[in-house]
Amino acid sequence: MSAARPMLDTYREVITPEGVPLHLPAAGPVPRALAWLIDLCVRFGVLAVMSPLLFALGEFGSGLYLGLMFLMFWAYPIVLEVWFGRTLGKKVLGLRVVARDGAPLGWMAAIVRNLLRTVDALPFGYALGLVTCLFDAHGRRLGDLVAGSLVIHTVPRPATPPARIDTALPPPLPLQPSEQAALIAFADRAPALSPGRQRELADIASGLSQERGQAGVVRLYAMANWLLGRR
Repeated sequence: MSAARPMLDTYREVITPEGVPLHLPAAGPVPRALAWLIDLCVRFGVLAVMSPLLFALGEFGSGLYLGLMFLMFWAYPIVLEVWFGRTLGKKVLGLRVVARDGAPLGWMAAIVRNLLRTVDALPFGYALGLVTCLFDAHGRRLGDLVAGSLVIHTVPRPATPPARIDTALPPPLPLQPSEQAALIAFADRAPALSPGRQRELADIASGLSQERGQAGVVRLYAMANWLLGRR
């Protein structure tokens, strides 16, 4: 069975049964709300385009319109999240729905998380879902907590391996295994971050690096290289 523990910046670290760590960047309520609005526009757009054609068919067309409404508001998110991991709105925002262990979302989890939208929408405007997202470390609404799902940012892989600092430096004091893992995780993630964000994160560990700003970033890289045996 996999284990999981939270990471810095709402990253969720999942340890697979094979012992491989997966870092899942959890999405907060703002990008999720924007994705939902895009999906809502898609739903109403399809209904607006199809309604004149269907209503022209009389009562039979009205029945087809009701069936289309059901498909757009219920089947649309469930099917797309299972088949592709995301709806059109989530694709635009670079989001994906996965199981809590990073695996693809299953049918039952997708059905549960989408059925519970009716609860998350209470008392109005998804207020309950928003409150749950704000108080959960990984931005999950009630439907996600019950279904065991997680909405994450999809991080594009760089075309070339990220640049590495070629120096190695032993840490100035002994580090616990969890601290060593955090230092190596920083070195793995930092190349994908902006220079300003790298410096901000490095400043948090200034007590270890004994430097701030870019100098702290370089020293953390060097310590990670030493821990990884790049000497």
